[in-house]
Amino acid sequence: MGFTRAELEAYRDRAIPEFMPEHPRLVFVGINPGLWTAATGVPFAHPGNRFYPALVAAGVIPRVPAITERGMLPADVRMIHDAGIGISSLVHRATARADELSRAELTAGAERLAADVARWRPRVVAVVGLTAYRQGFARPKAASGRQPEDVAGAELWVVPNPSGLNAHDTVASLAAAYEGPARAAGVIP
Repeated sequence: MGFTRAELEAYRDRAIPEFMPEHPRLVFVGINPGLWTAATGVPFAHPGNRFYPALVAAGVIPRVPAITERGMLPADVRMIHDAGIGISSLVHRATARADELSRAELTAGAERLAADVARWRPRVVAVVGLTAYRQGFARPKAASGRQPEDVAGAELWVVPNPSGLNAHDTVASLAAAYEGPARAAGVIP
């Protein structure tokens, strides 16, 4: 799978549909779609992203899904949804890097998220990215892990971003961080 830089740039500012089962137990909330995600329609689609390998290492899903230029295979979508996993974004606008987003966009996304969570009714929401959480939720001193407040009745967690740009985390450290919200949601025992 490959795209040229020009092909990817054509997806700038596009949004993708929510990746949500009918009754999610755990919703991961990314910062915003990257250009690979916008091009494929699949959250965390960039080949260097460690999100799906970390979910496998945490025991949340049994295998890394296949992602092609046309999206994710239907069997893999079912696998993730059958696990009770949904995926959304704070900001729906695709960019090459999350630092292209404004604080106002992150704040508006956090406000919108509460309404979305009330509609989805998951047990747990895990925001993927500490800096985006701090800015969007106006919690400048927040730490990763379980947060003291809930969002629309769901437990709120903050976990590390699996992007390859977040080089200090490994698949193993991401898996360890993702286990907490997955256990709290009843996705893994």
